[in-house]
Amino acid sequence: MTHRILLTRRIHQDAIDALERLGSVRLWPEPRPMPRDVLLAWIHDADACLSMLTDRIDAPVLEAGSPRLRVVSNMAVGYDNIDLAKASQKNVLVTNTPDVLTEATAELTWALMLAMARNMVPARESLLRGEWGDWAPDGFLGRELWGKTLGIVGWGRIGQAVARRASAFGMRVVVLAKRSPSESGRLALPQFLAEADVISLHVPLNPTTRKMVDASWFHGMKPSAYLVNTARGPVVDSAALLDALNAGRLAGAALDVFEREPVAGGDPLASHPRVLATPHIGSATAETRRAMALRAVDNIAAVLSGRQPPDLVQPPSDGPQ
Repeated sequence: MTHRILLTRRIHQDAIDALERLGSVRLWPEPRPMPRDVLLAWIHDADACLSMLTDRIDAPVLEAGSPRLRVVSNMAVGYDNIDLAKASQKNVLVTNTPDVLTEATAELTWALMLAMARNMVPARESLLRGEWGDWAPDGFLGRELWGKTLGIVGWGRIGQAVARRASAFGMRVVVLAKRSPSESGRLALPQFLAEADVISLHVPLNPTTRKMVDASWFHGMKPSAYLVNTARGPVVDSAALLDALNAGRLAGAALDVFEREPVAGGDPLASHPRVLATPHIGSATAETRRAMALRAVDNIAAVLSGRQPPDLVQPPSDGPQ
């Protein structure tokens, strides 16, 4: 019997070719997320689904895929778009693509940090508007990262990759996490907020971290500090962040992710003069997106051949379906 594979977005051709060697591929060809009604219809006869973070694989979708669906391979590190409890109940394996986007996301984190601290985007926009006159001693003054303190929230692969680069900028690293390289680097929240000049978020989205960064954080941070979020948008309370920016309780924020995505250009947070906003491009390098796609295919290949996938998020339930 030929395996049927649902692919919710066009990915690297090498990965599509690999999927076609596994079975019959049904691809959503449009450059926008698959509409929900199409997803519900197409998943009905799929053995495997290669999904994106933008696809909501909830209980109705998993019910629609039952009993044929065996695996949902999410092309992302996060999997908060998938109802894990329902997937387990329906004996659907869920996988993700860790490791391969670590360095790309760490690089973007530093790019955002540097651009924000040195006012690179406002300076460029001023130049393009023809406003560059004579050199001015106080023109576009930013802040140096050298000698400052970098606060890492979450000590997973990406948090560690960001921290490794700090020595190149002479930055001291402090960590807010359950585990860290040493007790000396791990601080309690009040001290962490008081000492960090830049706070960079690297935690998954779950009930514990949702809106974790709230008004109390902004009251505890230095007014000269910056916040960087390349993790998940809902980790930050957007309304509290906007209030803090308007009140001058922090110097700025660099956001690659938002509480609700996509955001419009006129969004009050994304368009704030002290916010550097990018459209969720943490993993957006040619090398990483190809690697993510191939990793997602590897997980599907393992399941369809009866093996445990390398990136299994959770095992299926032994209970009734």
